[in-house]
Amino acid sequence: MIEITEGNLLEAPVGALVNTVNTVGVMGKGIALQFKQAYPQMFRVYQQACKAGEVQLGKMQVFDLGGLAGGPRWIINFPTKAHWRTASRLVDIETGLQDLIATVKQLNIQAIALPPLGCGHGGLNWSQVRPLIESAFDTLPDVRVLLFGPGPAPTPETMPNRTDKPKMTIGQAALIGLMDRYLKGLLDPFISLLEIHKLLYFLQAAGQPLRLQYEAREFGPYAKNLRQVLIRMESHYTQGYGDGNDAPAKNIELLPGAVEEAEAFLQEDATTRQRMERVTDLIEGYEDPYGLELLSSVHWVMAHDPEARLSATVAAQGVQAWNTRKRRTLKTEPLGKVWQRLTDKGWIADREF
Repeated sequence: MIEITEGNLLEAPVGALVNTVNTVGVMGKGIALQFKQAYPQMFRVYQQACKAGEVQLGKMQVFDLGGLAGGPRWIINFPTKAHWRTASRLVDIETGLQDLIATVKQLNIQAIALPPLGCGHGGLNWSQVRPLIESAFDTLPDVRVLLFGPGPAPTPETMPNRTDKPKMTIGQAALIGLMDRYLKGLLDPFISLLEIHKLLYFLQAAGQPLRLQYEAREFGPYAKNLRQVLIRMESHYTQGYGDGNDAPAKNIELLPGAVEEAEAFLQEDATTRQRMERVTDLIEGYEDPYGLELLSSVHWVMAHDPEARLSATVAAQGVQAWNTRKRRTLKTEPLGKVWQRLTDKGWIADREF
């Protein structure tokens, strides 16, 4: 019996949960990241199985949780794509469903929850995938199937996270400290993901060796590898990154105790604290997504174009040539003021970041 439902799949009252995975050992976004954080031991076993070549398209990888504390007994990793970078294929969903049905029979599973296999990051159409799932489970009419269609992720605070709390690092402490200083000037307890990217961009530009790999994106400098830091910090020091989706407007908050721990960690690190003060001084009066996009975009152009370091006009033209959106929203006058601010405060870059 199939029931179409919505909500948090990981809280489904069933004996088996189906997770969608690739065959290279990465659970970086979406439902897979939720499973990784909720069941870290399962992830380690899955990762080792991938290294051994045991996770293959069309074959289920099963992890036995033991059914303790009334939770599910089984996690069934369903490979929906070979590599996390590639798209899912309907043929792999079809062959995988055959093996899933065989697995359900073998383990005598009476109730199971499935996500929209291969949809979302996989790129498949739910209108094509749903009939395949329904047809496959027609052969098991006595099994209760909770089928979760495409939809928004659960709120971050409802996502279970059983990963070990990471040790505090200089980079994490600096991020927490900058977030705290930034939030003190706002009425909102949240800071957007876009703003976090920009704060750390300037901290790195100030000389902090964060090893963040910034590149030019729609809203200004963006570091793809920052997501790994935010995943580690989620539910331990910060909350809001959730399933790893990189929506710029995603709100992230500091958890109780994080600021105190970060301050204690940085107490003897005068150099990092001085760099943080320099960033705080620069962004004063620009504490919103628009303001930080202005500052970081002009700085980026100055860092990559020697002529822009000497001319506000050249810098403004460089920002407006970035993309259509910037040309429409970032006007010449405020860009010129930001150029002057960066110049007066000694942020003219003599190298690329």
